[in-house]
Amino acid sequence: MLTRRSLLETAAAAGTAALAGPLGAGAARAQAASRTLVIAAPATPQGLDMEYDISLGSIDAMGGLYDGLLAYATMPDPDAPGVMRENIGVHPDKPHGLALQGRLAENWDVSADGRTATFKLREGVRSNWGNTLSAADVKWTWDRKFHLKGTGAFVTKMLGMTSEDQVKVEAPNVVSLSLDKPSPLLLKIQCNLGSPIYDSAKLKQAGGHDDPWGTAFLKNGSAGFGPYEVGQIVRGQQALFRARPDYWGPKPYMDTVVMREVPSSASRLSLLQGGAVDIAQFLQPRECISLKTSPVAEFDAVTSSYMIWLELNGKIKPFDNPDIRRAMNLLIPRAEIISTVYYNLAEKQDAVIPLGYPGRNPRFFEYDEDLDKAKQLLKSAGLADGFSTTISYNAGDPVQEPIALIYQTSLRRAGINVSLDKLPAGVFYENVTKRQKPLIFYLDSPWTPDAGYATSLYFDDRSYVDYSNYSNPRVNELIERGLLTTDDAERTKIYDDVQRTVMAEAPWGLVAYPKYALARKKNLKGFTYYTSNNLRFQDFQRT
Repeated sequence: MLTRRSLLETAAAAGTAALAGPLGAGAARAQAASRTLVIAAPATPQGLDMEYDISLGSIDAMGGLYDGLLAYATMPDPDAPGVMRENIGVHPDKPHGLALQGRLAENWDVSADGRTATFKLREGVRSNWGNTLSAADVKWTWDRKFHLKGTGAFVTKMLGMTSEDQVKVEAPNVVSLSLDKPSPLLLKIQCNLGSPIYDSAKLKQAGGHDDPWGTAFLKNGSAGFGPYEVGQIVRGQQALFRARPDYWGPKPYMDTVVMREVPSSASRLSLLQGGAVDIAQFLQPRECISLKTSPVAEFDAVTSSYMIWLELNGKIKPFDNPDIRRAMNLLIPRAEIISTVYYNLAEKQDAVIPLGYPGRNPRFFEYDEDLDKAKQLLKSAGLADGFSTTISYNAGDPVQEPIALIYQTSLRRAGINVSLDKLPAGVFYENVTKRQKPLIFYLDSPWTPDAGYATSLYFDDRSYVDYSNYSNPRVNELIERGLLTTDDAERTKIYDDVQRTVMAEAPWGLVAYPKYALARKKNLKGFTYYTSNNLRFQDFQRT
């Protein structure tokens, strides 16, 4: 059986042999351990193909295995000393209004009409299989999105792309993306974790005639240009990643990364406190707070792109009535939830776009807790005596049950009797996507920090993720108009209008903006927050 000991001994063997002469075996082992990052995670990666798998373990792996064309520049987090975060703001003094840096692209430009982006690739970049990066890899990666129609189909839709012919190889190291209409997302999408560039030569070779897009290979392997490669994955136990000595960029401090599957958050906390792991992921808020007195560990809590809300199903009575949905919002005791469930590691959700995203506008929030106003709305809807309904929640998310209990008690004050429907984690998301529950919790984050991207994802009734069954043709039209406008001031007006309308019609029961909390050893530094809410192994080092 694969064990943590065997993984660490295998990973450290080469380094120990090289160092044993000048430093001695003991010092060599210490240095190898220092450069090994051990993560206690809820789950190991279920797959390594962004078209099909965006589970927690998978997105952490993808951040180390792949590079995209561009990335947001980083900046110090204003509220968390020692933490960096993406600089996602609007910058009129910078090209295209964005603080970007090149990854696989060393230069880029957008045509004056906003319809074509051209990327000059770095020369001499090699994949983990030794193949040299070329424009053909970028072209093939986009062709793959069109053919597989997984998450890439949403990306192409957001850009208004209809054909793989819109991606062209202009020269061996130059590629262009051309759109029928201008898009403010043309560069932003390149920074999205869901836009990795694949080694097309390896995947074509691995897949052969029967699997031309390499989907079977990517269940367990990688073919990219990032700083790490897969060592071994044993699902349900551990995953091992190794830093690449031939990576084009700065060499990561951590030579080896071990991701251990530890389903219980209490067990992850215990491993961290005992010094067995460097990071304990996704602890409960109270567990994070307990680290304030720990001599060996601490946590960073930063504003994140996470939002948690209730889908108020507009196709199930009485939630087809906006007044009922408004009343449900007025009965959410957010202050109590934030203090007693989140231990203040969250903020009130007062908009339908994440905190810190350009275009977010909280001015349209009118749902602070108000029992009298809620009763008036119920009366106007003909339900002065209340009604009965069901709230469904995820048994795998430890905060959802206590939130549901608090909300159940609050609703009872207005005569609304709620039964709680505890859904196993394995079937919860299936129930969300079926859109057949009257009320169901949802935790999510739009990975591209853009008001048009976020509102299109959740409130365009043609979107797969419109889980509240919200429908307003005017909102559809506004969202689409904003996605074809590159003027930031004009986009602000458009998405203010979208948010004003959506907030008034209340398809969501707004709950909280949870913080992203990283529990780690005190000697581990380098945490950088990304809007995709994943770790990048290459960011970490020891002090």
